[in-house]
Amino acid sequence: MKKTAVIGSFVVDLMARTPHLPEPGETVMGSFFRAGPGGKGANQAAAARRAGCDLVFSTKLGEDDFAGIALSSFQRDGIGLDYVFRTGKAPTGAALISVDEATGQNEIVVVLGACSTYDDNDIARLDQALTGCEYLLLQLEINTDATEKLIRLAAKKGVRVILNPAPVQHLPEELYRMLYLVTPNEVEARILTGIPCDGPEGCKGAAEAFFQKGVQKVIITLGGRGVYYNDGESEAWLHNYDVPVVDTTGAGDAFNGGLLAGLSQGLPLKAAALYGNVVANLAVTRIGTAPAMPAAREIAAFIQENNIPL
Repeated sequence: MKKTAVIGSFVVDLMARTPHLPEPGETVMGSFFRAGPGGKGANQAAAARRAGCDLVFSTKLGEDDFAGIALSSFQRDGIGLDYVFRTGKAPTGAALISVDEATGQNEIVVVLGACSTYDDNDIARLDQALTGCEYLLLQLEINTDATEKLIRLAAKKGVRVILNPAPVQHLPEELYRMLYLVTPNEVEARILTGIPCDGPEGCKGAAEAFFQKGVQKVIITLGGRGVYYNDGESEAWLHNYDVPVVDTTGAGDAFNGGLLAGLSQGLPLKAAALYGNVVANLAVTRIGTAPAMPAAREIAAFIQENNIPL
């Protein structure tokens, strides 16, 4: 088992299901509400840990009641607290999520709070956390200067950096040369490369644009259309499975966490992408983000039932 790390956000998800997503100025009656753990970093860590990943995780919380939701969820999933930092300068993050109960599509507003206050003392402590790690999975849901420093730190230590560039934002061009893998969705890939990912040719063009920036490998998640994979030598389109879609919130996080779990288990990158796609397909059959992530035994059963070659 290869040691891995996830550093990123925790927010409390405040999720409501509605007959349709509201238009600007419209109030709609909801049918369901739930508050629970979320945030891209925490979601990906939950997905990876439940799949059996050897994981170090870091996030940052406030000194408030929402922090208790975080700590309880980490303990339930067996996620260590050594690098879960606290601050009194900002509240624990929160996300307002509306889900269309007919289609499973969603709208999300995120307030990062404490996650946006990583400082140099936190980065110094994470130097030790990354020692011995083979992979580091990052997103863009903590303060940008901290993300940039973590990419440089990991590259210096020889840790392979996987960047899920969400919420999408541009980074200094020299950082792309330090990335082992980028995992944007189709919208993020278009914004970062200027190339629409409407089909295989568009996805290939976007991948080539990332390669020109210096990224080694590219995986683009395409929602209902599956996943595009390109390792610089070969490409593949990984299709979704016939599952009942209930809630697509967190599907990308499920994929990334599952991908990391596959790599932790020693799978080659393409097989790890197939593994991550299974995790995402299982997650969308349930309501929620972190609570929807499947366990290793469920993933193994799905792989066996569908004869998926890893």
